[in-house]
Amino acid sequence: MTGRLNSAQPYALGLYRIVVGLLFLCHGTASLFGVLGGASGTGGTLEAGSWPGWYAAVIQLVCGSLVLLGLGTRVAALLAAGSMAYAYFKVHQPMALWPMENGGEAAAMFSWAFLLLVFTGSGAFGLDRLLAKRSTPERKRAAEPVAV
Repeated sequence: MTGRLNSAQPYALGLYRIVVGLLFLCHGTASLFGVLGGASGTGGTLEAGSWPGWYAAVIQLVCGSLVLLGLGTRVAALLAAGSMAYAYFKVHQPMALWPMENGGEAAAMFSWAFLLLVFTGSGAFGLDRLLAKRSTPERKRAAEPVAV
């Protein structure tokens, strides 16, 4: 059983990455464009340039898209994890200690979810993997000695 689960790990990780990226992308899209319930479920949008909400929404939109596609996953996930840690400690935690009390469950979960992706990478189905496969034969040919 362990062997089967281990062989499925890249696929499970790829699906995990896709779901987390999509959910993060939805948060950014809602805040920036007022769709899917809008900013904080009010149906509105954030004022462009407002700190920290608008910048967080842009990070959510861009990093969520990159993670969803599996393109630059580790860097995008690191930026996303940091932004959510900032959101938790600067916005939510001053109101109360526990996430259930301060409304910071999503920020805490996203922060840890993205931190996991920093260490694991994109898994299966990611553009990172596809681009690495395409460039590998070219690198091998370039590294081979030329017969004279």
